[in-house]
Amino acid sequence: MLSYLTTNNLMHAVDIIIIWFLLYKIIQFVEGTRALQILLGVGTIILVKVVSWYLGLITLSWLMDQLITWAPIALVVIFQQEIRRGLETVGRRLTIRRARVDNALEHQLIKSLDDALQYMSKRRIGALITIQRDAQLDEYIKTGIKLDANITGQLLINTFIPNTPLHDGAVIISKGRVAVAAAYLPLSESTRIPKELGTRHRAAVGISEASDAITVVVSEETGEISITQNGDLLRHMDQESYLNFFERQFLPVPETGVAKNRWWHKGGRVQ
Repeated sequence: MLSYLTTNNLMHAVDIIIIWFLLYKIIQFVEGTRALQILLGVGTIILVKVVSWYLGLITLSWLMDQLITWAPIALVVIFQQEIRRGLETVGRRLTIRRARVDNALEHQLIKSLDDALQYMSKRRIGALITIQRDAQLDEYIKTGIKLDANITGQLLINTFIPNTPLHDGAVIISKGRVAVAAAYLPLSESTRIPKELGTRHRAAVGISEASDAITVVVSEETGEISITQNGDLLRHMDQESYLNFFERQFLPVPETGVAKNRWWHKGGRVQ
């Protein structure tokens, strides 16, 4: 009997911990989005229902019942983007990770990005570059103009030169090649994005919310370099910061834990 009670209590404790963990993840997921405000509205309706029932306000209680009855359908329609994003996040974590692209291509990717970012940042040339990881970006690649070209800094620079046919939209890098230019990315609705940032930054955050892609943004107003990943926006990235980031993300970790010889340009780092 004591063993049963102990086991039963343990299962209840595990049940409560799982529920609290799920609630925490849901709140963390919707924080800073319109979903949080809508969930607060739903909570208010439930609170009004409880109070009206307790006070015997029949008409108000009936009205709240109708709202609560139809709320699930309305929430599915309203939250369709958030639900899709959540399911994609779960799916990515359950997916077997891709085989790493050839190490030489990873080095070339970092070098090309560095060349392009240094050039465009100094001249305040706006840019939006997305690098595909495990999650496929086919639906966004289809919106762009096909290039299927080797990655070079000069190609990235030429793509974003103002008033050229390809400078609007995003460059998407997939499988070690520049797949497309002028692609359309989903815009984030997060309220955490500073108001002074424009469409490029919202698109960069949006694609990072919808996939595990890494996106680099160059502001045409300030030349500031930003990076987005998993819904996070990393701003004020200088050369050392973004090179460290790229190396952590794209290069395999040496068995010794720390690389002895870091990748450099010939003649040293570009200033």
